[in-house]
Amino acid sequence: MDSKKFLVFGSPAIGEEEITELNACLQSGWLGTGPRVAQFEQDFARYKDVPANQVAAVNSCTAALHVSMVAARLPPGSEVITTPLTFCATVNAIIHAGLTPVLADVDPVTMNIDPAAIEAAITPRTAAILPVHFAGRSCDMDPILAIARKHKLVLIEDCAHAIETEYHGRKAGTHGDFGCFSFYVTKNVITGEGGMILGGNAEQIARAKVLALHGMSKDAWHRFGDKGYRHYQVVECGFKYNMMDIQAALGIHQLARVEANWERRQVLWSRYMAAFADLPVGLPAAPEPDTRHGYHLFTLLIDAARCRLSRDEFLDAMNAAGIGTGVHYLSIPEHPYYQERFGWRPEQWPHAMAIGRQTVSLPLSAKLSDEDVERIIDAVRSLLG
Repeated sequence: MDSKKFLVFGSPAIGEEEITELNACLQSGWLGTGPRVAQFEQDFARYKDVPANQVAAVNSCTAALHVSMVAARLPPGSEVITTPLTFCATVNAIIHAGLTPVLADVDPVTMNIDPAAIEAAITPRTAAILPVHFAGRSCDMDPILAIARKHKLVLIEDCAHAIETEYHGRKAGTHGDFGCFSFYVTKNVITGEGGMILGGNAEQIARAKVLALHGMSKDAWHRFGDKGYRHYQVVECGFKYNMMDIQAALGIHQLARVEANWERRQVLWSRYMAAFADLPVGLPAAPEPDTRHGYHLFTLLIDAARCRLSRDEFLDAMNAAGIGTGVHYLSIPEHPYYQERFGWRPEQWPHAMAIGRQTVSLPLSAKLSDEDVERIIDAVRSLLG
């Protein structure tokens, strides 16, 4: 392995502000859901230009997806259409909500779910569409919204990659009934683990908040805070999905730097595009007009015939050079569980299958120095040039 430091894939940029806030949180004696979570919710709502009562912080994007589907009161066993090119959590959340996942193939250029494939997948049992804004690129939301309205379907956006993403002047997560965000450690805003639900109205989010904390009418801050004890009642059979102040302490300052970090990743993206333009690899498509790309992932497609090595050989070689990479994603039908449960085979969704077998993600963190980026570029060019 290269004698230089190992570049961890997705390593977050942590500042002194986060460390100071975290220390203050620890010293305050209040680590669970409390005032810092409330502030983080308010800050996120402000960033998304929605009222504060339309967001709810939770402990993961998976939880956000699950709670959204339960809060939407989708009929048990009904179908939810989503993409096969996503993390397993998207499909698992559908299953945990007592619903049936249905896959619609992706556009091979954008790698996002194809609206025409959504339309073709609709049956009388379809209740919702769950598009995923892959790598920070917005799905083509106008036709997806038209399909949802035509068939009276709930629309839940998986925005795990898309905090900064916009489409035709609208921010990701604000198009449909719910938007679900991730603050996992590799994401553009991090809380270590964490998520956020953005709802189309305050009533939806009020129910989501109750569901996310055991179905209780009051959270711990409102029971044990400095205004005195308040009794609660269990009004639904909920879940243990709340975010802690110890997580929000990171998120508050991460969110404050979201634009600066986005600008840095945009610079890195452009450097990669220029550096690899002459290589025999598939590069990401340019952002579509009147959209804002979140620049969450920079993916290469490694075709063994063109590149003289396979995707997995490329992964191993980059690791040997001390550079961490990712795979986003093997298509969902490649995994044994879904094959056994649903009888899925990758060939049923050929675009997602082809991308999943060739894709590799390069480091794209705002933490990367110019020297780090040059090292990554040199390693890629030495393998593929």
